[in-house]
Amino acid sequence: MSSPLRPDQRRLPLHIHISVMLTCLLLLTGLVLGIFNYQQSTQIILSSSEKLFDRIEQDVRLDLKATYEPIRHLLSLQILNPAVQAPDLEQRLALLKPFSQSLTDNPDLASLYLGYGNGDFFMVRPLRTDDLKTLLNAPTTAAYQVWSIERNSGGQVHSQSLFFDRNLAFISRQDNPDDPYDPRSRAWFTSAARDNDQITTEPYVFFSTHNVGTTLARRSGEQLVMGADLTLVELSATLAKHVVTPATEIVLFDAQGNAIAYPDASRLIIDDQTVRLAKAADLSPSLGALLNNPPEGNRLNVGGRQWIVARSSMQEGGPRGLQLALLVPEDELLIDAYRVRWQGALITLATLLLCVPLGWLTSRVLVKPLRALVQEADAIRSFDFNFPLSRRSPVLEIDQLSVSMTRMKDTLASFFQITDSLSAETRFAPLLQRVLFETVKIGQAQAGLIYLREGDGDRMEPHGLVINETAQPLSSFDIHAHELHNPQSPAWLQQLSSADNVVCNLGFEQAGDLQKVLLALDCPRVHLIGIRLHNRHNETVGLLVFLLADSGNQSDLEKLRPDRIAFLQAVSGAAAVSIESQRLQARQKQLLDAFIKLLAGAIDAKSPYTGGHCQRVPALTLMLAQAAAASKDPAFNGYQPTDDEWEALHIAAWLHDCGKVTTPEYVVDKATKLETLNDRIHEIRTRFEVLKRDAWISYWQALAHGGDEQHLTQLREATLAGLDDDFVFVARCNLGSEAMAESDLQRLRSIGQRTWTRTLDDRLGVSWEENQRQARTPPPALPVAESLLADKPEHLFERAEAELIAPDNPWGFKLNVPRYKYNRGELYNLSITRGTLTIEERYIINHHIVQTILMLNHLPFPGHLRNVAEIAGGHHEKMDGTGYPKRLKREDMSLPARMMAIADIFEALTAADRPYKKAKPLSEALGIMATMCREAHIDPELFGLFIKARIYLKYAERFLDPRQIDVVDPSGLLIKAGLTA
Repeated sequence: MSSPLRPDQRRLPLHIHISVMLTCLLLLTGLVLGIFNYQQSTQIILSSSEKLFDRIEQDVRLDLKATYEPIRHLLSLQILNPAVQAPDLEQRLALLKPFSQSLTDNPDLASLYLGYGNGDFFMVRPLRTDDLKTLLNAPTTAAYQVWSIERNSGGQVHSQSLFFDRNLAFISRQDNPDDPYDPRSRAWFTSAARDNDQITTEPYVFFSTHNVGTTLARRSGEQLVMGADLTLVELSATLAKHVVTPATEIVLFDAQGNAIAYPDASRLIIDDQTVRLAKAADLSPSLGALLNNPPEGNRLNVGGRQWIVARSSMQEGGPRGLQLALLVPEDELLIDAYRVRWQGALITLATLLLCVPLGWLTSRVLVKPLRALVQEADAIRSFDFNFPLSRRSPVLEIDQLSVSMTRMKDTLASFFQITDSLSAETRFAPLLQRVLFETVKIGQAQAGLIYLREGDGDRMEPHGLVINETAQPLSSFDIHAHELHNPQSPAWLQQLSSADNVVCNLGFEQAGDLQKVLLALDCPRVHLIGIRLHNRHNETVGLLVFLLADSGNQSDLEKLRPDRIAFLQAVSGAAAVSIESQRLQARQKQLLDAFIKLLAGAIDAKSPYTGGHCQRVPALTLMLAQAAAASKDPAFNGYQPTDDEWEALHIAAWLHDCGKVTTPEYVVDKATKLETLNDRIHEIRTRFEVLKRDAWISYWQALAHGGDEQHLTQLREATLAGLDDDFVFVARCNLGSEAMAESDLQRLRSIGQRTWTRTLDDRLGVSWEENQRQARTPPPALPVAESLLADKPEHLFERAEAELIAPDNPWGFKLNVPRYKYNRGELYNLSITRGTLTIEERYIINHHIVQTILMLNHLPFPGHLRNVAEIAGGHHEKMDGTGYPKRLKREDMSLPARMMAIADIFEALTAADRPYKKAKPLSEALGIMATMCREAHIDPELFGLFIKARIYLKYAERFLDPRQIDVVDPSGLLIKAGLTA
């Protein structure tokens, strides 16, 4: 009899249908959510980019205004000076003081000058650079040049230059015969003479400084025009701050398409036959495509890459204004959207792989009640009344199926909710916070309170409290932080979330966390004035709250008048700007510190053998400086560093070896005498192998000609053994681990005189530079016999003229510069008597301190950091003047510079990461330093402090291997150093 279930076996089971359906639903849901999230993220980013572009444009407009406006005011004020109408040079020199002060106050000003209708000319120009002084033949001490041109009634021209120092003291005079300059023929004079208002010329390249600049001029009367040359260098720095992504292109250009400002300012000037401004379209292919073929919308396709573009015109910057162009690659702008898309896809795939087996098992469980229901239905169809209906009731099974379906729906709903929360990402536009805590004091208010926003949320933190013109600690009044949009926040604060200001009356019960302030005021009711603080982007950066005692008199309303509130809002705007500026300075300092540590880390990472040096030396220098500041020793009584001095020491310590970025790594890490980029001992080994093959060949040839085999064998073995022994000796010399005696040098020269035969042209397959060095000698005829250890002419690398250090160099370097940059001679290198470095390579390593000083001197440090180069550049000097690079003596060095020398030496002696030496234990390292102290190589007072304050032990416990920390005898070290009897 056939089974009644057999027809069902030809169909797929229900649990398979459920599993397939669940899988398809998961795939569809993940696909829909991924597309939705990608589209929403893209839309948010593109919308934010438009706002960002608008903000960048506004910032550039403000910076342009801030660049030009002060100079216009300056011209308007200076033109009123009666001395500008003076008829001769003697009287016009009264303008030197106001002009020089204006030039000092405005570093972007290149010169101020007057042009007269009779052809006279008077200019004051600051001599800020040595190049400008050289160009003008100015004395080295000159700070200002006065260029005067006077024409008498007979048409004779007298042109002269007068030079003054920083105190405006006269230095020298220089006549300029045959000076053809006539201000009346200049565009700035003719343009200003025709215009009643100030004029601004098109930007151009200044002849003297090769900076981008412009001229502003203003007429006074009919016969006088005052002009000012203004540099526009800072505009490039402004654009650099607005680079949205790594490949962002942003440029400011004039009506002729000349680039005025660009993040890479070095590309603005083209110096071929004539110095001129680069065309904005030539700076990059994308800019060229935008400017030459402007798109209709805000999209541009260049080189298969989609760009989002924006252009705007600005009235400032010249007669026809300037234009701003901004291009951002769409792929870089939407990189986060791409990341969200792929993350969503991966999460969906992972969830699917996890849920497929779970769905399979769940469906099997869900099918069981249906199978029981089918069995019961079949039993009823078969009229099998023996089936236990009480246990297999159809109504009960349907109810169970309904419950199971409901649970499945709940499970799916929970799953979708979890998937949605994992896939979705909330996007918050970054907000630029520039906030500084200020004390706000408002007239006629009994108490003032300031809240500042921290982070990207809307949480307002209290930062200042004033009661009765006295600052009070916040902790004593239990004033809490609040969120603007939190229903639990005070009512007055919630009102400020949608208004710029609020005025209300508070009783003690409504005061909330301000109750203690009311108690301190001894006032049951107060008038509260709340004002929102905005930055220039209209972002809320804080709140200003004023509490006025409610006396019930009409006079209270006078304090709450609209004009009074408007005044308080104006004050709050100024406070917000100040707060923003101070926060920006703090963040810039943090950025500088992070960059310095990044550079130091890069220097350490350059060589695996000096990793950590630039991090350990600052730590040790700081320990020594702190000990000196805390010491009661008379030698250090005057050493109480200010915050600025601590900052200078910190920067100098981190950058003391920044010049190492120019030192070739293979020189620093040279472990053997013949090592360059590879160890050339392998080439010499090959030559020995050739000689050994020659010995065998000679043996077989002599044997073939009937020679005595026994004699030839003995001769061959003796030759081979001699070659093996000679190579072992050469290889040992290459290690440089032992000093070379004179006998060793003689044997080395003897080995080097042996010859081997070369049959191949050694001038083939080498670089053109090596071919140039080989061309110093004519090529020999092949085959040629060559020395086994060769010092060839091509081993000598000539030093470039630019690498020589003149005796009268402005930095005071006193280094013996070797004739050659490199000497790769094999015998020359193997003959190094101690260590592995030649004189030339030792100079290259020592030269890193020269590069450090040059690099630091070129950085525009502010005034309080001007001694960074002196501190960082002195750690290889010796107290007796035999150090380098300046051969300074102790009295020529600052105390921090002498600290750096001790820190650098101690770190080098104890470092465990050098290929050419082992790390020394504490006692040995300090013993060496004690000898150096006695020999006047390091500062004795600082070394005494280093020992007495046990700074070496603090450093060792933090940085050294415990096996290096052995027993140290401080008193013995001080005696050895000559500090105690």
